[in-house]
Amino acid sequence: MHRIILVGTGGLSIVTGAYIWAATQHWYDNVPGVVLTGPLNFHFAKDVALAYLASGSALVWAGLKHDKSAGICGASWLVLHAMFHIWIWIHRGLPLDVIALTNLTGIQVPAFFAFFAAISLQAEGNQS
Repeated sequence: MHRIILVGTGGLSIVTGAYIWAATQHWYDNVPGVVLTGPLNFHFAKDVALAYLASGSALVWAGLKHDKSAGICGASWLVLHAMFHIWIWIHRGLPLDVIALTNLTGIQVPAFFAFFAAISLQAEGNQS
């Protein structure tokens, strides 16, 4: 099950990174809360896309190769990103709105699932 979570979250991260990279303006205009971060900065958005692509690739590798270190590395950026969004939510006054729901389902849950799957990944002989 841990490997499925790693590959699934890694795939989601790769798709997210590809979306941000290929359709930056669409991503900026349509993902709830993104426009609240200020004017679109294409360079920064593409940097975020690359972080998602790298993180996702490491998670897929971890799931396919039973590589715990790659899983932890791949999940690290996602977890730090999720924690930053929790900090933003707290400073927004803890609203239960579409932005919070989008962050929860699209950022926090995948990040923490991937991290816990990675730290729980056993060597190939002890697969879980």
